[in-house]
This record gives sequence, structure tokens and C-alpha cells, in this order.
Amino acid sequence: MTDRTMVRALATSAVLALGVLLSGCNGDAISPTAKATKPIPEKLLAEIEAKNMDKGSPMLVRLFKQEAELEVWKQDRTGHFALLKTYPICRWSGDLGPKIKEGDRQAPEGFYSITPAQMNPQSAYYLSFNMGYPNAYDKSWGRTGSQLMVHGDCSSRGCYAMTDEQISEIYALGRESFFGGQSAFQVQAYPFRMNAQNMAKYRNNPNMPFWKMIKEGNDHFEVTKQEPKVDFCEKKYVFDAQKPANSTRPLTFNASAQCPAYEIPQDIADAVREKERQDDAKIAQLVGRGTPVARSRAGIDGGMHPIFASKLPEGEAAIDKDVTDYAVASYLPAPGTVPSHATIPRAPEAPMFGSSSSSGEPMVAVSTPAPDTSATNTTSSSSNESFLSRLSRSVGLRRDPAPAPTTVAAASKPVKPVTQKAKSVAHAKPAESRPAEPRVIPLDKTQQAQAQPKSVFPEPARAAAPPAQQSIAGAQAPVPSNSFDSRWSTVR
Repeated sequence: MTDRTMVRALATSAVLALGVLLSGCNGDAISPTAKATKPIPEKLLAEIEAKNMDKGSPMLVRLFKQEAELEVWKQDRTGHFALLKTYPICRWSGDLGPKIKEGDRQAPEGFYSITPAQMNPQSAYYLSFNMGYPNAYDKSWGRTGSQLMVHGDCSSRGCYAMTDEQISEIYALGRESFFGGQSAFQVQAYPFRMNAQNMAKYRNNPNMPFWKMIKEGNDHFEVTKQEPKVDFCEKKYVFDAQKPANSTRPLTFNASAQCPAYEIPQDIADAVREKERQDDAKIAQLVGRGTPVARSRAGIDGGMHPIFASKLPEGEAAIDKDVTDYAVASYLPAPGTVPSHATIPRAPEAPMFGSSSSSGEPMVAVSTPAPDTSATNTTSSSSNESFLSRLSRSVGLRRDPAPAPTTVAAASKPVKPVTQKAKSVAHAKPAESRPAEPRVIPLDKTQQAQAQPKSVFPEPARAAAPPAQQSIAGAQAPVPSNSFDSRWSTVR
């Protein structure tokens, strides 16, 4: 047993050395440096031991954009994964939603596998590991991009950026897991924590079909506390699939081909189905209570955890106070050094991308209607009318023009709520039709408003707006009491 462990450790060391030559996050292909071999801090080692884990046990990473948090989970001695530590993310770029194409500044969302070859000790951003985007699912949709990392330096152009001190710990944890025999660790990247509250808030987001799909993987992990097995077929994710009991042929998955016949272990299927039922009931309850739709983030480039934003000038403007407590974060020390070039997320002064609907930007926006200026224009034209014209009209020498006809817009028909059928995750069968590609909303706000889908959840009833008041034909616009006209009112 000891010899086998030594062989695996030596093999992993060789692969890590090869990774130095292969990985390319803006780094040079030279031998590993001291920062890549820095040991896990003693305090963190004590936490590992206190949580019944081993230094070299398998690890798993979960990322949450909206909350700007990175979680490191490790397998404890019972064989289940448990949360070791949560790291606030210093900077991520883009918007909530998956990455679509090279240059869109989107940080990826989905499930990715990190091998030793993807660890980069010579990164220009202190240390890093490549997330492996695009995976097979991304490629099946023709999505492009490269060198998407988790790294240090608190600067992001499509990556998840930590402080140098944070990435040093995370890198060391991954390295020790490889030395312990783990061939690859999984990264689960989400737009937000996949709970009922967030699913209700973002119910109108065009990325919701994609988010529901990866939420299934999240649910598999949460009910089992095991790393879910991930496969791809029919341009979708499949979790914990195994061959049917009566089948002797191994499962073969192809992201762009039809799914083979597979099934999900019954205990996992039952637990996931029950969790989905409870979540759907909570979502419907929250929507029925009038939970507001999340405000648009269109044009805001990424996010930053409040513990970092609170240390920067004007950092409070970058904090979503509905998610985290700014007052608490402002008093806590930053977990690492925030470089001087770090910037808070803010809307660009000019559009960053093309405004055409083919830009592929997964942005969500609500167009703001132009203010009604008809009343202002009427008042302005009345006040600009000459005194002699009003005088002639008052003595009957001039008539008022006929009032313009009032147009009443037809009331829109009520939209019936869409009822989703409960789906079973056990004994899945190959789908007969291919899924529709997840919708992507362009950055242009006019086109975004046109592309905004209706909610898949029933909205609470709203009171009808009162009818607009119409002015009486020939009525005069009010004028100030001390105006020239009021002083000559006796002449009229």
C-alpha cells in the first residue's frame, strides 16, 4: 500500500512539472518557484485536522458570482465532502450568465475538471489554475474562449481573481490533493447560490433554463455530499448517470449526439426529486407574495466582495446591499493585499461590446420608457401664446382649435402562468428532440427589452392603473399670479 502511494505521488509530481511547461496564463515555461511549493499555513492545517480531514484528501471548489465567494470543500474521513473554508472573491468580470465567446469578459459558469497539467505556477497573476473552458457542453454550442483562470492579483478579464495570499492557499490545497492521489478536482461555477430566494428573484432572466440545468448538479452534490459524475449529451449536462441494470454495454456520451439509455441511482434520484419539489414550492410561494424581480445589472462589469470594495475609494457603490452587509464588511480586515490597480465594478461610460443582437452577450436589462412630455409641451405652448391672441379669443374674435382626439390603448390580455410538469430524474430515457439553445440577450437595452421573456412563474395580481385625467377642451394652462397676464386680467 505504501509503495502504491509513493508511485502515485511521484507520478503526480511529474505531471505537475509537465504542467509548468504546458500551462500558459501569461507565464514563462520555467521550473516551479518557491511560491508554487509554499506549504499550507499551519492555521489552515489545524482546521483540516479539526474537521476530520486529511491534508491530501480530495478537494472540490464551488464559485458563486453574485455573492462573490469561493468555497473549498474537502473529503473528510467518513468519505463525504465538507466545507473547509470560504474565500471572498476579490474580482470577477462580466455579468451573471455563462460565457459565450472570446472577448465577452464573461467568467464561465458550469462544471469543470482541473487536472495537474492545468495548474500554472508561473502565472503572471502570482499563481493560477486553468478552469478548462470550454468544456464539452460549451463546445457543443459553439462557444469560444481560452485561458479562463482562477488566479491572484485581484484583476479580471473573464476570470475569478483572488488576492495573492488567497490563491497561494487554494493552489497549495489543490497541489496536496494531487499528491494524495486525486487525479482531478471539480469546479462548480454558479451565478448565485442556487436557493429558492435567488431562483425567484431571477425568474425572468433569459439564462434561467441554463441555470435550472446546472442547479440539478448542485442538488446532486447537496443531497449526497459527493462529487457528482458529469457527462454531456444532446447539448446538455447529465449528472450521476449509470448504465441500466440489464445492460452489459458501457455508457458512451457525446455532447452533440443523442443520449444513451441510462439511469440514475434510485436513492440519489429520490433525494434530488424531493429537494426539487421543496424548492419549487418555495419559489411559487415567494412569487405569490410579490417577491420583486432582481434589478438589472446590464453594463456593470462584474463584481467584488464587499470586504474588498469597502477598502477602495467609492467602493460602496459596487456593493449589492441586498446580498451582503456592507457595514459588517467595512470593519473586517481584507484577507490579503488589495493591489492599487484594483477597480470597483461600474457601468462603462461607452458600450463595451457591439449593440447588435448577434453579439451573444448574456446581459439582462429592463428598458426604461421615455418620460411623457405631452403635458409639459402643452403648458409651454400655452405660456408662449401672445397676449393679443388670448385677448382676441376672449372677446370672440378668435376660436380655439379643435382638441386632438384621445387615443386609448387596447388593454393587453392577461398572460396565463405556465405550469411545469414534474420531472423524474430516475431511469432517464433518451430524449426524442434536442433542447433549444439557451437564450442570450444582447447588451443594447432596446433589444434587451424586446427579448425579455415572460416569467415561468405566476405573478401576483396587480391593481389596474387609474385612467389618465383628460383636460377640458379649451382650458387654459395655469399661469403665475404675479405674471404680466394676471395683471391685465380686468381687460379681458
